[in-house]
Amino acid sequence: MLIFLYGPDSYRSRQKLKEIVEHYEETHKSGLNLRYLDGKNLDYADFKNEIQITSMFKEKKLLILTDVFSNQEFKDNFLKNSKKLINSEDVVLFYETKEIPKNNSLFSFLKKQAKSQEFQLLSGQKLRNWVKKELAEYSAAADSATVEKLIEYVGSDLWGLSNEIRKLASYKNKGKIETKDVELLTRSKTETDIFKTIDAIASKNKKQALRLIHKHLEKGDAPLYLLSMITFQFRNILLVKDLLEKGKSLKLSQLHPYVISKTYGLAQRFAFGDLKKIYRNIFQVDYNIKTGKSDPQTALDLFIAEI
Repeated sequence: MLIFLYGPDSYRSRQKLKEIVEHYEETHKSGLNLRYLDGKNLDYADFKNEIQITSMFKEKKLLILTDVFSNQEFKDNFLKNSKKLINSEDVVLFYETKEIPKNNSLFSFLKKQAKSQEFQLLSGQKLRNWVKKELAEYSAAADSATVEKLIEYVGSDLWGLSNEIRKLASYKNKGKIETKDVELLTRSKTETDIFKTIDAIASKNKKQALRLIHKHLEKGDAPLYLLSMITFQFRNILLVKDLLEKGKSLKLSQLHPYVISKTYGLAQRFAFGDLKKIYRNIFQVDYNIKTGKSDPQTALDLFIAEI
C-alpha cells in the first residue's frame, strides 16, 4: 500500500502522520517494522532491502520516506519497480512539505496510485474553524472577535497558533479567553518584526529598515497600521529614555516587563534629542498621509531616509 501526505501545512500533515503511526503501533506491538528513512540521501538498494527482509513477527511494515522528491536516482528506480508495491501488504508512506512541481513524474504516480492527502495552508473561515476546534481540545472557548485578534497577531502558522492557544487556555484555566488576554499574552508577529525595523533604524542601517518596511507592505500590512506600530514603539522608547535620563525606576513606565526589557536596549542606542525629533517626524508623516499630501509608501520611505 502507498500513502502520500504532502503540502505546506506541516502542522496538520504531522498530525495525520502521527495518527497513522499510532494506529500502526496499536496493531503491531513489536515496533520493529516501523522505519523512518531520509529520502534525500536514500539509496534505492537500501530501500529495496528494507522491503524484502522478512519480518520475524509476520507483521506489516511501515516505511516512512521524507524529502524523497529531491533524490532523482531514487525516484527513477522507484518508478521502474513501483508495480510491486501498489498491492503490497506493507505500507510505504511518502511525506513531503516542500513545494513539488505538478509535472513531477513521481508526484503524478502517487496522486494516481496512492492514498493521498494534500495539506494546504488554512485561511478565512477554515482557519477560524480550526482555531475554535483547537480551543475546544483544551476545554477553552473564545468569541469571534477574540479568534480574529489571535489570527491577526499570529497569522496562519498553526504551530504558532497551537502554542498560543495552549498558553492562553492554561492562563484562563480552560475558561473563556477574551481579546484582552490575547493582547496581554500574545506577541503580535507584526509588532515583533517592527522591533527589527526599529533596531535597524537605531543601527543607522536605513537599507535594512527600508527592506523590512517593504516586506510588510508586500504582505498587505496597511501603511497607517505600520506607522501606528512604529509610533507605539517609539513612544515606549521615549518614555523609557526619559526615565533613564532622570534616574528613575523603569517600573514607573507601567509597561509590561517584556516590553521594558525589549525597549531598554533600544533606548540606550538613541540620544534623547534624536528620539524627540523622530517622534515629531512620525506625526508629520501621519498628517501627510491622512491629508493626501504624500503617498503612504513614499511617506514611510522618506521618514526612514531622513532619520
